[in-house]
Amino acid sequence: MLSETLETGLQHYQIGPKIRALRQQKKLNLVTLGEHTGLSPGMLSKIERGQMFPTLPTLLRIALVFSVGLEHFFAEPANTSKIAVVRKKDRCHLPGPAGASSPHYFFESLDYPVNDRKLQGFYVHFPATSTPTDPHRHDGAELIYVISGQLAVIVGEEDVTLGEGDSMYFDSGNAHSYRRKGRATCTAIVVVTQD
Repeated sequence: MLSETLETGLQHYQIGPKIRALRQQKKLNLVTLGEHTGLSPGMLSKIERGQMFPTLPTLLRIALVFSVGLEHFFAEPANTSKIAVVRKKDRCHLPGPAGASSPHYFFESLDYPVNDRKLQGFYVHFPATSTPTDPHRHDGAELIYVISGQLAVIVGEEDVTLGEGDSMYFDSGNAHSYRRKGRATCTAIVVVTQD
């Protein structure tokens, strides 16, 4: 079963209505489309009505019939305003960084499922057991706002301690790292922009 966030994200693409529009342009009924794709008319009807979301292999079978690429179903309509509501209960709680033997922090995306984001927002939790992150760098800039606890942010040679309510902006092209200070857990909002 899909979460509300994932379902809303998939509905945004209007895959079912796009399939229906292609089918009607070719003047095919569901039975004929089923014969060309190997899918049942019932399944195709559910997909077109948004009651079911196709897997990528299923969508590719449909795309091949209409000689379109998969991007046809995921391209943003022109002049579409981008609004995404991410419910707390639907956010994924992931360890960071990926592949670390022991997580330095846990994060949740605050702006998934928006595509072509101009920024990325994260809720970050540094538990009492967390260890300092390794220095890293990436294009763009970062803004950090500490919600609770204390967070040391090291940018180049500068080591800044932020407390509750403090914020910091820096060029993330410089090597930077984080470490929780004190005994309490630390939570923060981190916003990253891309150049």
